[in-house]
Amino acid sequence: MVIILMGVSGSGKTAVGRQLAREIEGIFQDGDWFHPSANIAKMRSGQPLNDRDRLLWLEILGNAIGYWSQEAKPYIIACSALKSDYRAALQRGRQGIYFIYLKGSKTLIQQRLTTRTNHFMPVRLLESQFSTLEVPEDIPAIDIAPTIDEIVAKIIPLIQHWQSP
Repeated sequence: MVIILMGVSGSGKTAVGRQLAREIEGIFQDGDWFHPSANIAKMRSGQPLNDRDRLLWLEILGNAIGYWSQEAKPYIIACSALKSDYRAALQRGRQGIYFIYLKGSKTLIQQRLTTRTNHFMPVRLLESQFSTLEVPEDIPAIDIAPTIDEIVAKIIPLIQHWQSP
């Protein structure tokens, strides 16, 4: 099973993903780790990625997700997956891959981004993230305003439901 926590930069994907992986004894992977260096350099310089930039990244990450979906332990992936086409590219019609949308207001996320350190994504790119986001209608959405523990507690029943025969 692969759970992909999706949403704009600063929505808590990494923090929630790490905690969720601990809770369910899964393995956490951050989709950002799979970006080609050119993408990271572009974002660091304040330029938003376009579909062409994301193509190789989605292919690399999608291949890894295909491998992880065959593993016994659940994998928790933090990945923006902002467009439905990106989500389809990651899933590629495979079974056992589920998305959860970490949803929050632009104001809340901007506040979080201004206090975040050691990340290549500058606050000024948040607007481009929201512009690119195609809000999913067929994916569970979890509000990011509560604490990480409260968010994880809302996600665990979804996973239990997906695991049941």
